[in-house]
Amino acid sequence: MDNNFKHSDLTKKIIKAFYNVYNELGYGFLEKVYEKAMMLELKEIGLNCKRQQAIEVKYKNQNIGDYYADITVNNHVIIELKAVKNIIKEHEIQLVHYLKATDIEVGLLLNFGPEPQIVRRVLTKEYKNKS
Repeated sequence: MDNNFKHSDLTKKIIKAFYNVYNELGYGFLEKVYEKAMMLELKEIGLNCKRQQAIEVKYKNQNIGDYYADITVNNHVIIELKAVKNIIKEHEIQLVHYLKATDIEVGLLLNFGPEPQIVRRVLTKEYKNKS
């Protein structure tokens, strides 16, 4: 992975943790199992992680609902976990919406499917301020 990406050192650690969990557990468990395993793995390498962190969705400056990010890491990366055959566009859109609703700019979509899949999305503050 290129070191020129925003938070690339952190995302490298997260991706390594993802592969450690994937190689140990394989495919077929529910997302919650992978979420708990990822939390253990990420904390073991010294990262500050939160599970199911609420993300407020606002419309006209009013909170109209909450999303729940699977895992946030060091307040810099949102991780959305899936355990599906293939990542689809809607999964990526979900991750982008999490980024839009927070100050976090980097998101990783990690799929514990038959083959491991990783999608990285970045939504910079400059772009968010244009919307």
